[in-house]
Amino acid sequence: MNQLNQSSQNKQQIFTVTRLNSAVRMILEQDLGLVWLTGELSNLAMPSSGHWYFSLKDMSAQVRCAMFKGNNRRVPFRPQDGMQVLVQARVSLYEPRGDYQLIIESMQPAGDGMLALRFEELKRRLGAEGLFDEGRKRPLPREPRAVGLVTSATGAALYDMLTVLGRRAPDLPVFIYPTQVQGSAATAQIVAAIALANRRAEVDVLIVGRGGGSLEDLWCFNEEAVARAIAHSTIPVVSAVGHEVDVTISDFAADLRAPTPSAAAELVAPDSSARAQRLVHLHQRLTQAMTRHQTAARHGFVLLQKRLEHQDPKRRLEQQSQRLDELDRRLQQLLASRLHLGERRLASLELRLQAQSPEKHLAAGKRRHQLAEERLHALIARRRDLASHRLAMLSARLDGVSPLATLGRGYAIVRTPSGEVISRAGQVSAGQPLVTTLAEGHLRVRVEEVDNG
Repeated sequence: MNQLNQSSQNKQQIFTVTRLNSAVRMILEQDLGLVWLTGELSNLAMPSSGHWYFSLKDMSAQVRCAMFKGNNRRVPFRPQDGMQVLVQARVSLYEPRGDYQLIIESMQPAGDGMLALRFEELKRRLGAEGLFDEGRKRPLPREPRAVGLVTSATGAALYDMLTVLGRRAPDLPVFIYPTQVQGSAATAQIVAAIALANRRAEVDVLIVGRGGGSLEDLWCFNEEAVARAIAHSTIPVVSAVGHEVDVTISDFAADLRAPTPSAAAELVAPDSSARAQRLVHLHQRLTQAMTRHQTAARHGFVLLQKRLEHQDPKRRLEQQSQRLDELDRRLQQLLASRLHLGERRLASLELRLQAQSPEKHLAAGKRRHQLAEERLHALIARRRDLASHRLAMLSARLDGVSPLATLGRGYAIVRTPSGEVISRAGQVSAGQPLVTTLAEGHLRVRVEEVDNG
């Protein structure tokens, strides 16, 4: 439009026909861009160059069209005169003749084409709302308590799903929510079936779908109401519509898309054989854990047994007896040392007395000697009493742990006539006399046989 404005403003500018057609073409292509339109094919020509030339018309008008071979190779059908089509095109001008025309970018049958436009528009709008976001999709339960099927009660898809579920998980309950899956009433029935399953809350996962068909047959699964019902379901939903190549809006709204109804049943049903293998694996792990626990318990028992052996009362008795013998020896040494000291002092006094032999000192010396002797005897007596008292206390403690107390429980001490205690069979020989000390009395016995085992 800028070029025409400039030309109108400048009366002196003169266009050539070529320049004018070029300017008009650029205006058409830049301002209008790509457009969608429907119409009937006519005057279709397919020359050896590979390009297509035809007119697109309706009841009141027509327009020339060209579709170059780089684009028409992608057309999945063979166009014919009289066929209704939906095209995407650039508005242009064929400069050599000055003919206004359309450069076709894509072509599809009008019915499917309109549905495809509706599909893309709904997909874009719901996607912009975040209805298809991966973050809002939920994982399927690994071990569902029950599975729900929203599908036709008479369709082959139901039979296929029941067959797969019966093979993989024969004990898994299946609830069927029958609905039409084709036609004008299908959309409302599918929405109602999903709502019913959510109200009852008797299944852990839903499969919504049907078998294959044309785009029109599957269209109820491209309706906005169905997509929103699937997206807002509190129960995870698997979309299983048509064959693997069929894609619907329901597939985007569901928590998971399955390529076919049978594949959906495979996805939701736990494999009973795999579950059995998992149970076997868990049983093996439990057995190994129990074995490790038993081994650790046995090891702990052995350690406790060794500790008990180290704290044997017999060994403690032997140690205390040895300690008592050591204390008795030290007491005897102390008494002997005191007596020896007293004797030395007495001898010293006698020497001093002899050195001071004059009779005048004799009486005093005798008195001092007598006093010293009395003090000495008194000291010795006190020391002896103290030692006797300590000895009695130690003896009483010794009696508490003495082997003699053990004799009262039926044990005996075996000695040689010379008093040597016998603790091993190797200390005696056959025919040797022995003395056996009991709790009351002694026995004199003779060895009949020696067993060193």
